[in-house]
Amino acid sequence: MHTPQELAQLLDAALPQTQCTRCGYPDCHAYANAMALEQAPINQCPPGGAEGVRRLAALTGQAATPLNPNNGAEGPRAMAIIDEQWCIGCTLCLKACPVDAIVGANKTMHTVLEAECTGCELCIPVCPVDCIVLEPMTGAHTGWQAWSPAQAQQALHRYVQRADRLGLTVGAQQAPLHQRSTLHSSAFSTAAATFTANDSLPNANPSTPETMAAQNASEQSAQVTAETVAPSKAQLLAEIMKKAQARRAH
Repeated sequence: MHTPQELAQLLDAALPQTQCTRCGYPDCHAYANAMALEQAPINQCPPGGAEGVRRLAALTGQAATPLNPNNGAEGPRAMAIIDEQWCIGCTLCLKACPVDAIVGANKTMHTVLEAECTGCELCIPVCPVDCIVLEPMTGAHTGWQAWSPAQAQQALHRYVQRADRLGLTVGAQQAPLHQRSTLHSSAFSTAAATFTANDSLPNANPSTPETMAAQNASEQSAQVTAETVAPSKAQLLAEIMKKAQARRAH
C-alpha cells in the first residue's frame, strides 16, 4: 500500500510531462498530487491519451474511463512554429514556455527548438500578433504512441531546470493566465479605490451633503484610476500591432 506521497511520485512518472496545464493544474506534478489525494479524476490528461488513462488506472486501482472532453482530445504530438514575418520579438512566448524550448531576445525573431517542444500550446494565447501555429509531427500516432518515456524525462528535466532558474517550486506555481480569473486590472483598481474611499467613512450618514460630496469624490477617483490603467494597456497593444504591421511591410 503506497502512501499518498509515494503514489504521487508514481503517477507523476506515468504522465507525459508536457506541462500543458490542460488537466486544470499548473503542472504534471500538481495533477499527480491531486490524483494521489483523490482530488482529481485520472482522465484529464489529453497528451497521455487513452493509454495514459490506463496507466494511471493501474496505479490507482480505479477503472479506466474515457478522456474528459472538457480537458481536450487525444491527438498527434504537435510542434509550435513561429512565423518570422509576423514575430515582433516581444519575448512573451519565451516566458510562457514551460520547458525553455523557445529561444530569442527582445526585438529579435524567436525560434522553437524542435527536439524540446512538447506541444503544450501555452505559447499560443500569449502571442499578441498570432504568429505561432501548431504543426502535427507524428502523423496518425497519438498519446503515448507519439511520445516516449525518454522524451517525457527530458521534458521534466528542462521543466525542473527552468523552475530552479526562476526560483519556482515544481507543483506550486500559479496556473497560467488563461486559466486564472478574468477580473480586469482596471476593474480591480476601480473596486479597490471605491472600497478605500468608502471604508474611511464608516459612520457617515449617506444623506448628508458631506457624505454625498465624499462619495462623488470617490467615484471620480475610481474613474480616474480606471482611465489611467486601461489606456496604458491599450497603448501598449497598439504599439505592438504597429510594430507587427511595420515588420510585415518590409
